[in-house]
Amino acid sequence: MALKFQCKPFSFRLSRVLQTAQGVVEERQGWLLRLEDCAGRCGWGEVAPMDVAGLKACGDCLVQLRLAPTRLELEDGMAFWPAPLAFGVGAALAELDGLVGSVAAGGWLAAPASAVLLPAGQPLLKALDSMLERVPSAADPFTVKWKVAVAPDALERRLLLQLLERLPEHARFRLDGNGGWDRSVVSWWVERCLQDPRLEWLEQPLPAGDLEGLRALAQQVPVALDESLVLDPSLRESWSGWQVRRPLLDGDPRPLLRGLQEGVGYRMLSTAFETGIGRRWLHHLAALQHQGPTPVAPGLAPGWCPDGPLFSADPEVVWAAA
Repeated sequence: MALKFQCKPFSFRLSRVLQTAQGVVEERQGWLLRLEDCAGRCGWGEVAPMDVAGLKACGDCLVQLRLAPTRLELEDGMAFWPAPLAFGVGAALAELDGLVGSVAAGGWLAAPASAVLLPAGQPLLKALDSMLERVPSAADPFTVKWKVAVAPDALERRLLLQLLERLPEHARFRLDGNGGWDRSVVSWWVERCLQDPRLEWLEQPLPAGDLEGLRALAQQVPVALDESLVLDPSLRESWSGWQVRRPLLDGDPRPLLRGLQEGVGYRMLSTAFETGIGRRWLHHLAALQHQGPTPVAPGLAPGWCPDGPLFSADPEVVWAAA
């Protein structure tokens, strides 16, 4: 039986420009999805690739999907579509089936407190000092994440020393290289962070394809994979260490949902800067992760997305605002 399929484009600018080793993120765009079955039940999804090529590939597929697809066509297509489109369709089907959001499934869960995303380069210190002024108690634990491999390495080394000097003993920190270091550079960082009990992990410190180097590093310090999981999705099954999972870029979210419900460990949920429709999923999965055997603060990047109806928890409001 065919489903009523609708899609609607959206775009927005981040509140702040995000600099990473892979480039600059200033704007997010994509499509919102709405599926309706014959009983009038709705499921919502979001399709938001991170690059121009992904936008074109998803857009080409969406042209075909507007022709009243059947449930079987949607399920079969996800194996061939770009991962962001598979997320949007899988999310909508999961909601139609009551796997999330329904009373029986426990409704949508609220996310735990997020790690704080600090800006790259020199602005790090001002942002850190401002954040520390707002920490309500010296004993309140918190986690910070810093984007590295963006500014010159000599500058970032000096900034790291100042970061560690300012950071309270009860805090935790993550360094996210986005694959921007090579093995010769990363050795200094490993040596400096190795004995610091506040280090949570190095996130994608080496290029996505350097699995040999990443595995060697993981013998010394905790290493979390991110871009490597996108390049080679089979690592989601074989990598035993931390995995940074960005649901909107992962593909069909139902396997990750099921795994977190069953108590899989060493997953950290991270934002791809989504609207309120995608954010419901991110927050729900982050809450499930926090209930599991290895709870950590998710990477929700608070303050980096603007406010407004596009970021509402009500999908009808988001749809109207797009």
